[in-house]
Amino acid sequence: MKDVLYDNPEFFRKYSQMYRSQHGLAGAGEWPSLKPLLPEFKGKRVLDLGCGYGWHCAYAARHGAVQVLGVDNSRKMLDTAQEKNSLPQIEYRCASIEQLELPNESFDVVFSSLALHYLPDYPALVRRVKDWLVPGGDFIFSVEHPVFTAQGPQDWVYGPKGEILYFPVDDYFYEGQREAVFLGEKMVKYHRTLTTYLDTLLQQGFRLRRVVEPQPPQSMMDLPGMKDEMRRPMMLLVAAEKE
Repeated sequence: MKDVLYDNPEFFRKYSQMYRSQHGLAGAGEWPSLKPLLPEFKGKRVLDLGCGYGWHCAYAARHGAVQVLGVDNSRKMLDTAQEKNSLPQIEYRCASIEQLELPNESFDVVFSSLALHYLPDYPALVRRVKDWLVPGGDFIFSVEHPVFTAQGPQDWVYGPKGEILYFPVDDYFYEGQREAVFLGEKMVKYHRTLTTYLDTLLQQGFRLRRVVEPQPPQSMMDLPGMKDEMRRPMMLLVAAEKE
């Protein structure tokens, strides 16, 4: 497996200090919008792609899931998941999403939080998710919004006094690799349009249940920079069902 940025000690230290890293689901600004999209977990088999600290794995297990597989390519992430969110129903596996092999129709729910924009081939992933799901199974994911990923650097344009002027959107229809900066480190992400995210699901035999552009909750508006998140969408939430 190639070097994983999240296993870099300094990067992981900075990541662990983020508000959402320290407060779990309660610290994730999109959680109030994402939670209503989740299906009933009782008796379900759940796959979490890019599980990170395992917060969503634990949520599924505590709400009745009988089997939860959390997959991530970062050993540091999984070590933290084992420490913070270890339950009998949960198995954590270190693997890349692209190379993951699983039996057909082995899960009732496939979930992914802020991971799919790291994958170069989204349509291929959708086809595999369809194979892994039982008929009527749920696919729920969050990604960085296409407006947020379009240009690449993912930063505001600032005025002469350091004030935020606007968020740049450019090269929207040119899908593909972007070099972004996160926590001071350069990383590769993949931009794709809203059409690609949604129409690919429809073409592959999914039915869209919900599409949400989450706004910051009022309870977080006093956090630094949160009010500016009302100026452009940062995330996209999608809930679909295998027909």
